[in-house]
Amino acid sequence: MHGEFPILSCKEAKAWEAAWFAGDAAREWAAMSAAGRAVAHGIVEDFREIGPWPARARVLVLAGKGHNAGDALIAATELRRVFPDTRVTVRFVCGERTLRPLAARAWRELAETGAVEVAQIGEAGADEAWDVVIDGVFGFQFRAPLAATVAAELARVNAAAVRLRAAVDLPSGLGERDAFRADFTYATGIVKAPLLELANAGRVRWLDLGFSGVCHQSGEKLWGLGREVLDELAGLRPARCDKRDFGHVLVVAGSRRYGGAALMATLAALRGGAGLVTAAVPESLVAGFVARAPEAMWVALPETPDGGLALEGVAQVREAMRRATAVVLGPGIGTERETLALATEVMKFATVPVVIDADALRPEVVAAGAGPRVLTPHAGEWARIEGAVLAGAVIVRKGPITRIEVAGASDGGAAETGRIYHSFFGGPVLARGGSGDVLAGLIGAVLAGAPEDVLGVAARGVVWHGAAADALARARGARAVRTTELLDYLADALRA
Repeated sequence: MHGEFPILSCKEAKAWEAAWFAGDAAREWAAMSAAGRAVAHGIVEDFREIGPWPARARVLVLAGKGHNAGDALIAATELRRVFPDTRVTVRFVCGERTLRPLAARAWRELAETGAVEVAQIGEAGADEAWDVVIDGVFGFQFRAPLAATVAAELARVNAAAVRLRAAVDLPSGLGERDAFRADFTYATGIVKAPLLELANAGRVRWLDLGFSGVCHQSGEKLWGLGREVLDELAGLRPARCDKRDFGHVLVVAGSRRYGGAALMATLAALRGGAGLVTAAVPESLVAGFVARAPEAMWVALPETPDGGLALEGVAQVREAMRRATAVVLGPGIGTERETLALATEVMKFATVPVVIDADALRPEVVAAGAGPRVLTPHAGEWARIEGAVLAGAVIVRKGPITRIEVAGASDGGAAETGRIYHSFFGGPVLARGGSGDVLAGLIGAVLAGAPEDVLGVAARGVVWHGAAADALARARGARAVRTTELLDYLADALRA
């Protein structure tokens, strides 16, 4: 898949780096310099979620001995270059004299910029306020336990008032009790597998140093997704084209109680680039929805007494599906037995790919029929369906790191086949109602235009959704926004 990169164990990463650099100090310095600069610019970008870079910003660097220390010190140098009034304090956690040659070189370059203070670990002031703390103490060669003096220093910094905590490559101490608690971990060149599980890593940002095309190991199963997966969506469309060239997505969604979910999924399908969008929703919602989204074609389905989709509407859905190249099923449909029976029937006669979301994520629905499908469960929904037979289905397991895989064959989907992809885009701004409905509609729109590439489409949809969330958070913050504002940043995410 275009834009993928391998995720390696610490042992694999160590072996690859030893072979790649082969003791060449010039090559190592070039990589360290690139990594440090990339960390600095990553910090600046992510700080935008809080606000603009502060005047006379205060940055604390925690430096160890080796490459992580060098990366962190170069990052501070770059911050001083871009924002000359930034003040830097360095704490050499293992002592300044323990710096290895390249880290010592990075320290000399930082010191030459001026406005840099050296503070001893354990002295008063470790708990003062900082705009940014950069953790460059230990990398992937850390071996537990933490030394008492280092643990105490990390504990003091963890307790301090810090606006953004950044770890280089891995948070120092990994999962130890006093390990550094990062808001963001900037994986320099290679994402190490522990970052998939470490709660104290915060959000993971992969910094591409040009290794992704050369650092392959045999038998790799864990992969990450970079922004390049969006290249296919971001390019020019053909000059001679027709709306039918970009697919027709059918959204089957909504209930009187959860009408907004159907509308959000439909709006996302419209913004996702589908040539045609049809939405089949409860008849009582159609008039209002037409006014909100006149670009879509609306099918009024019969309702149950409680406002859900009635089974008698199955013939209308079947007729609408004749023209569709992809279907989105489930946002806001509720849990009425009759509605779930309709969803099951839809799956039985569906021949085009179906994105199954929300309340349609039930064993009897996801296992019905034999057509291609994309399932988009969060943790609770996954617990509901993981015993179902999902052979061949693409599973998008939503979470802080969204995981995309193809379900195994005979064991109810518990075993995966092939590669497992991970998206590190997005963040807490997505922790609000409706973000999953937007994702389902977005994947459906992309799938309508490329129904033969279900796995690739799922990956592109997840990255696009997450990149739009990052753009929204950096422009507006993560708290005082609405889910539907994501739609306004989809274009920015492609054009970044």
